[in-house]
Amino acid sequence: MTDEPKCGGAEAYKGPEVSREEAEGAVRVLLRWAGENPDREGLLDTPRRVVKAYRDWFSGYEEDPADYLARTFKEVAGYDEMIVLRDIEFESHCEHHMAPIIGKAHVGYLPDGKVVGISKLARVVETYARRFQVQEKITSQIAGCIQHVLAPRGVGVVIEGAHECMTTRGIHKRGVSMITSKMLGSFRDDARTRAEFLQFIDVGPGR
Repeated sequence: MTDEPKCGGAEAYKGPEVSREEAEGAVRVLLRWAGENPDREGLLDTPRRVVKAYRDWFSGYEEDPADYLARTFKEVAGYDEMIVLRDIEFESHCEHHMAPIIGKAHVGYLPDGKVVGISKLARVVETYARRFQVQEKITSQIAGCIQHVLAPRGVGVVIEGAHECMTTRGIHKRGVSMITSKMLGSFRDDARTRAEFLQFIDVGPGR
């Protein structure tokens, strides 16, 4: 067994409910803090638009990624080799500065008698991405969820991400990407399996 995190459903804060009006008011406060007049024509609808965007960006709090992995298929003619889905594009937001994280996820697993539709792997990535995140956490969450629900012989997840909290503020370094990985089961224990997965996804510039 592994101590990796299981799939998580709605992780939204369970404190007092915030109304749409309160959320829009908070945006108006931030506009004033930035030095703007929220009552000028160009900004009148901005609070409404921002709140609507937040509903989209953070819809992952309303979903349980395990639901996407629930339906599996066993009639695969005994296929038991590695399955890899690479270049799953995602947009997330850094929980430290609320700035975008733009990246790609690469997911692989060794099935143990059952497989899942490949779009469902992308759905798992998307669900976790649509929450406030740090890259290390989302990498671990995706791998742990697949391991928990599908119980494969192994799982590998690699994420490449560009963090706008670093490129648009602070040190202002562009063209920098962060790579994180999480290997479970045979992907961790068997160097050949791990090497095969990394060869399949061919991470890095110029591939």
